[in-house]
Amino acid sequence: MTAIHFIGGEKGGVGKSVVARLVSQFCIDKNIPFAAFDADASHGALRRFYNGYCRPVDFSSFDSVDAIFAEASEGNLRNVLIDLPAQSDRLLERWIGDSGIVDLAAESGIPLVFWHVMDDGKDSVGLLAGLLARHGERASYCIVKNLGRGKDFSLFESSPAKAQAERLEATIIELPELHRPAMQKIDQLDASFWAAANGAGDDGLARLDRQRVRVWLYRVYERLATAPHLV
Repeated sequence: MTAIHFIGGEKGGVGKSVVARLVSQFCIDKNIPFAAFDADASHGALRRFYNGYCRPVDFSSFDSVDAIFAEASEGNLRNVLIDLPAQSDRLLERWIGDSGIVDLAAESGIPLVFWHVMDDGKDSVGLLAGLLARHGERASYCIVKNLGRGKDFSLFESSPAKAQAERLEATIIELPELHRPAMQKIDQLDASFWAAANGAGDDGLARLDRQRVRVWLYRVYERLATAPHLV
């Protein structure tokens, strides 16, 4: 059974692509067959770091985005991952609605998982409420509280959106923050997380940086292992 994972959050700067990169590396390290699509035409972070596993997709063209469902229904995979850019909900929902993707996925036995990556601001909570209202019980959800983008999630914790997420049995995980200078070096090097953790040492990453990445990945993987339909 192949699951389709839409990794988004609609708001810019919350770390959607970092999560998409982590889920990709998790699948690689755990030998989980997957395909990945990058829907961000302007930045393409997933293609930048995982080019050998990822290809672009254009949500403004049904001919392009239909490849997602074709991959899920025809390929011998466990997961199909889509890295969604900010403000992509309108195009995504047009494709889902006009193509009857929810019903077709249910008929095909393909779970749909919406990942909502969030910071600790009010906008992220409101956008989550909208996502849950649109799809309700017809999908699964993984809510990622990104500690690299906020530390006080009390607004979310006390919100009706969280209560609704719990009623829908959404998975809620905390993404620990990687030491910021180490993350900056990884991004400057265009390195995968595997390369950052296991490189030869001639790329500017210090030994302690690599150790921090390894510890961080271990903690992240513990949390990702609880995500719906990923393992």
